[in-house]
Amino acid sequence: MTPSDGTPPPFEPYRTKVVERIPDPSPAEREAALQRAHFNLFQLRSDEIRVDLLTDSGTGAMSDRQWAALMLGDESYAGSRNFTYFETVVRDLTGFAYVFPTHQGRAAENLLFSTLCRPGSVVPNNMHFDTTQAHILHNGGRPVNLAVPEAYDPDSEMPFKGNVDVAALEKLLDLEGREHVPLVMVTVTNNTGGGQPVSLANLREVSSLAHSRGVPLYLDMCRWAENAYLVREREAGLQGRSIREIGRAFFDLADGATMSAKKDGLVNIGGFVATRDPAVAERLNEAQILFEGFTTYGGLARRDLEAMAVGLVEATDLDYLSHRIGQVRYLAERLTAYGVPLLRPIGGHAVYLDVRRFLPHLSLEELPGQSLVVEIYREGAIRSVEVGSLMFGPPETGARSLELVRLAVPRRVYSSAQLAYVADVVGRVYARRGEIHGMRYAHRPAHLPHFTARFAPAATPTPRAG
Repeated sequence: MTPSDGTPPPFEPYRTKVVERIPDPSPAEREAALQRAHFNLFQLRSDEIRVDLLTDSGTGAMSDRQWAALMLGDESYAGSRNFTYFETVVRDLTGFAYVFPTHQGRAAENLLFSTLCRPGSVVPNNMHFDTTQAHILHNGGRPVNLAVPEAYDPDSEMPFKGNVDVAALEKLLDLEGREHVPLVMVTVTNNTGGGQPVSLANLREVSSLAHSRGVPLYLDMCRWAENAYLVREREAGLQGRSIREIGRAFFDLADGATMSAKKDGLVNIGGFVATRDPAVAERLNEAQILFEGFTTYGGLARRDLEAMAVGLVEATDLDYLSHRIGQVRYLAERLTAYGVPLLRPIGGHAVYLDVRRFLPHLSLEELPGQSLVVEIYREGAIRSVEVGSLMFGPPETGARSLELVRLAVPRRVYSSAQLAYVADVVGRVYARRGEIHGMRYAHRPAHLPHFTARFAPAATPTPRAG
């Protein structure tokens, strides 16, 4: 089966200056790699992978301007001019007065949640991602997902499935009270729910509600530029606004943010936490010096601060964003031509396979998402990741959940021909989906099991009832 020609691939708004040879492991080498890695794709070596779609975090290609920025590194321990430039860029984009660089997003989460959370805290979000959830739990808190109901329907074409269920948030705030809710968080775009955007109208409601209860609002802004691009396309009255203007409208509603700059900062390492609150800033400053490094470097080489500042600006470019999101849509279109079930609408940074429809014969106990990522690697040396009950734990009785496999597209890395190859491989797996057996745990760590768990094939697939 060959997909129809369809829409031509998006035109790359850049030229290639440096190339890297791509490995092409044989079927026997792939099988040996799976055995060595205990069927956990996080444990594979990069030279065992042909196309790596495990994550878009820190896996992008930097521009010539970013590489040039590395040569401007002022490695002074304190008061580096690179920090001054970085701070100026972040303040200009966000309006947040206090900016603390970190080595990546989870370090920013560590600073924020260790500062604001205590045992018994409740932290609502549209949907927490893995490290966000883990940091809240580590500090004795309880993460609560409050996305709109449509977020759990893979077929829903609602344009803003990243939105918060405002009525549910109001109910939680009234139930728990300000003393138990140290902050409300909103992730833009909503990675756990399929890279879905949050609308400006929804964030206005969330901000008004949280502030009426005296609760600060923080954003996980790691994909804020992609969110702004989708808002510009889909939200009435915003089509003529720039990415900076839309982003600033979001930030003006919030009290602070965490960011992994390895996404919309277009760098391989780096992040930050920012706030408007001087009292919170003082506590963040103390925690940063303890856990990350001095205030003006935060665990990074100063040259990395310079490259991060350049990347934050480049991420607002419409030509770049049009191509970046266009690549994701191109991959989705090719997959759709094979009949592969996807979560819709297509989001900003990845295509999400709907595991329940892809492998309906496997139960949750047979780890269908992990079974699928193993088969995709086995078929074509492509690495992807499960985003579902393995990553986040099985849903509570009656709780809504998604079972997804994410194909995250790194920024400015792969060509359209390489993405077409990905679609062809997944299409072949889909054609033999009924032959795919489940997996079982051989070892399951207590926390963040998807990173280090060991798996083994289940003996035989168990048909699902109905």
